[in-house]
Amino acid sequence: MTRLSVNINKIATLRNARGGNIPDVQKVAVDCEQFGAQGITVHPRPDERHIRFSDVELLKPLVTTEFNIEGYPSESFMELVTKVKPHQVTLVPDPPEALTSSEGWDTLKHHKFLVEVIGEFQRHGIRTSIFVGTDPRLVEGAAKTGTNRVELYTEPYATNYPADSAAAIKPFVEAAIVARDAGLELNAGHDLNLENLRYMKLQIPWLKEVSIGHALIADALYYGLQNTIQMYLRQLRDNF
Repeated sequence: MTRLSVNINKIATLRNARGGNIPDVQKVAVDCEQFGAQGITVHPRPDERHIRFSDVELLKPLVTTEFNIEGYPSESFMELVTKVKPHQVTLVPDPPEALTSSEGWDTLKHHKFLVEVIGEFQRHGIRTSIFVGTDPRLVEGAAKTGTNRVELYTEPYATNYPADSAAAIKPFVEAAIVARDAGLELNAGHDLNLENLRYMKLQIPWLKEVSIGHALIADALYYGLQNTIQMYLRQLRDNF
């Protein structure tokens, strides 16, 4: 079964909008796991507009499933990750001012940089994943950096899915095959939701993990957090 990692950034955004500690980010992470989530993802940014660096340190001893920290490998980010030592670090090419992730790495252009960063994380025993698009050359380039996994940037799939699901998934299946043939494990994330998740799982059954935040937290406003997590887990089961 593909694992569901819940990105709790939006919980922190809500907390920060009012100040104080409501909702409690740490409690929500624990609750997500109790409700069935198989991982917790956070994406701390330099301005700490949602997840704060202090949140990451507080979460580490609480997460009992899998802790995934994603972000741009700046010096401060690398210091945080090597201190906390999560199970996985996902590298994204976001500049500091980015609202959200909008593309994958150019693994050819940034090969040397990625090799150095990945080597440092792996020396600390942290599994690495690189955010990539569907260009086969860049997926193959990711394999040459020494990373353990790639995470497919799925926003284009989500955008095109309503009009033509088969056309939307085609480049992602092709990229997934390239990754598998190159010896890489596969994650996916960005704009996956209850409408498009099941189809991706069926077309790429060897997906290791999906990271979902915005849509899942939005759905929880209507369905409740516990029920919503179960709804997403049902989409990922091998037998629906």
